[in-house]
Amino acid sequence: MGSFSLWHWLVVGIIVLLLFGKGRFSDMMGDVAKGIKSFKKGMTEEDEATAAAPPKRIEGDRTVDARPDLTRTSEAEERREP
Repeated sequence: MGSFSLWHWLVVGIIVLLLFGKGRFSDMMGDVAKGIKSFKKGMTEEDEATAAAPPKRIEGDRTVDARPDLTRTSEAEERREP
């Protein structure tokens, strides 16, 4: 009772063929395959372009070492010493 019979599947198949047709369905599948191929090609071209380019350097003023000099004493410590 819950499943479709052979006749139901034949009617569904005929309706699908009438809507899409033999040529339309194969054309759609061919277009999907072309889209996937072009996507893969684009991804590999992007990977090659990023791998071939050298890393960019940031240009700007060079600063002296930003870390504090730990060997110097602070002004507060110098004032404490007699």
